[in-house]
Amino acid sequence: MRLYMMRHGETDWNRRHLWQGRTDIPLNEKGRYVAELTREGLKDIPFDVAYCSPLCRAKETAQIVLQGRDIELIEDARIIEMGFGPYEGKDMRNIDEKVRIFFEDPESYEVPEGAESFQEILAREKSFLDELSANPKYQNSNILIATHGAALRGLMAVIEEKPISRYWEGGVHKNCGMSIVDIKDGRKEIVEEAIILYDEKDLK
Repeated sequence: MRLYMMRHGETDWNRRHLWQGRTDIPLNEKGRYVAELTREGLKDIPFDVAYCSPLCRAKETAQIVLQGRDIELIEDARIIEMGFGPYEGKDMRNIDEKVRIFFEDPESYEVPEGAESFQEILAREKSFLDELSANPKYQNSNILIATHGAALRGLMAVIEEKPISRYWEGGVHKNCGMSIVDIKDGRKEIVEEAIILYDEKDLK
């Protein structure tokens, strides 16, 4: 199977550099446009099934990309964004020591009340990938997965079997950025990582 794992399109909170997490923020006009450009870039890929986070920004991104196709879109909470608890809605540029540790030393991150740990997100995403890769129905399928920045970084960490200390290695994908991964006989191979299928000059 081949997985096309993509981050959602832009939201107003992305534009304002606010932590989103589980807060259900919709796509903005630019986010929908970038999803449309990505749809054009994927027009020749014969998807068999698609999965998305239950949050509307990921679901709408998948719906735009799949527009005009009769493809089943399955919501799965295991690929929802990481929960940031009290940080949600705050400016990501206001870096305090706890936020610095979150990105620079994730192994030492002290999870605030109401937030999610790196161990928790990796466990649920591993469950999702293990179940998907073992499904005999999809062994020769192209599968679209629409998720989020931190969640997609976690999926890549599971695929590459990285320790938490290397969670952010490679950085967060751009909006509608994607990584393509082949899975065969339990073996995972990265085909392309953190690519975009649109010209950023067209967005200005």
